[in-house]
Amino acid sequence: MAGNLHFCISADFHIIMIKGIRHIIFDLGGVLINIDYQLTEKAFIEAGISDFPGLYSQLKQSDLFDNWEMGKISREEFLAAMKQASATNISEQQILTAWNAMLLDFPVRRLQILQQLRLYHDLFLLSNTNEIHEETFNNILMESHGIPNIGVFFDRVYLSHRVGLRKPMLEIFERVLEENNLKPEHTLFIDDSPQHIEGAKRAGIQTIYLEKGMTIEKDVFKALR
Repeated sequence: MAGNLHFCISADFHIIMIKGIRHIIFDLGGVLINIDYQLTEKAFIEAGISDFPGLYSQLKQSDLFDNWEMGKISREEFLAAMKQASATNISEQQILTAWNAMLLDFPVRRLQILQQLRLYHDLFLLSNTNEIHEETFNNILMESHGIPNIGVFFDRVYLSHRVGLRKPMLEIFERVLEENNLKPEHTLFIDDSPQHIEGAKRAGIQTIYLEKGMTIEKDVFKALR
């Protein structure tokens, strides 16, 4: 929850300065892009991977997915592992379709909020992701809004498969702070996974946990009435 931090944004998106916060780190999935893990779970179960819920979820996942998100295995190795896990003769295209099913849309108001926040704050993206999802969410952004990649909204982007670290590891939060000369007490992290929030807190970063049903446009950066 937001606790004692209060954020307001006017109807025409002129940001009111946030006292004490100079830098904001955003998660991607569930914060900026809508996601539905159950769509991917359902697709893989239908494709013959009946134990997929035990392999991957928002809260916990197997070593395969940890290594995939940290760039320790290639696309080819990931696809081969998913084929091996299936009880059917699943194709690579079926795997790609199922894996991408969770990625939905970027609500335009969230993108407008990012544009306005950049006038007053340093913005960073910190996401646990992989090369297939990176391609897909950028394609969604281009097809729906004509924006080539998510990086245009941020001063710097940290994707787990590119940096070799993932949330909630303390090292990834410390890296963002150190590489950008950020003081944790002036830095805010917004995420929808409780374990990631705890990782940021260990680094001394202020946090907002988006609980189920919360959104940044409805519950964090509210329009003035």
